[in-house]
Amino acid sequence: MTTLLHINASPRYVHSDSLALARYFIDSVQDSTQDSFEVDTLNLFDDGVLPVFGRTAAAAKMAVFSGQEQTTEQIVAWQSARAVFDQFAAADAYVFNIPMWNSGVPYALKQWIDIITQPGWSFGFDPEKGYRGLMEGKHALAIHTSGVYAPGVPAAFGSDFSSTFFADWLNFVGIHDATHVRFAPTVVNGDVDGTRKAAESELSEAVTAFASKLDAIGNLQLANS
Repeated sequence: MTTLLHINASPRYVHSDSLALARYFIDSVQDSTQDSFEVDTLNLFDDGVLPVFGRTAAAAKMAVFSGQEQTTEQIVAWQSARAVFDQFAAADAYVFNIPMWNSGVPYALKQWIDIITQPGWSFGFDPEKGYRGLMEGKHALAIHTSGVYAPGVPAAFGSDFSSTFFADWLNFVGIHDATHVRFAPTVVNGDVDGTRKAAESELSEAVTAFASKLDAIGNLQLANS
């Protein structure tokens, strides 16, 4: 079955604007697809969801790429990281909701990215040609929110290193088919409802194309089964 992986990068749940828009989009896609698909949701701020990628995991990584044997502790750490990547790689499409934190992405999202962005997993490297993303053929939609920053505001109201970083990362791992929708600002805004409706309208416009891609993936899976 076709799988959509929803990455929730907000810890605010029912109070999260980005999560509400992600659910709005996913529900709309479900209503528009010919066949059902599985939604796998990863709440990055839930306790125990992401393994620590510290000294032991880093040593395990270097052991793999230097051809050395891993210790028992390193094997466990590397397998834990691999399990996170396997969930990512198994999905056919992605929906991300990303609130801006201090001009960047939330630290839990950065941790997730650092765990799965490993050579031989999500990207390859050629000494002559450079990096190459290995996640080609995937589709993504990212929802970006921020309380004060919005495109065109004076510099005193913040900068955006969140959506730019994330768009670059998607491209780095080979996910070139990506749509980005922004809802901002969510706090310093005299017409927040109007801005939210504009974001919902933009998401609605993206539904048909996204649903069609999921249907095409499902039909291909059926033909190959």
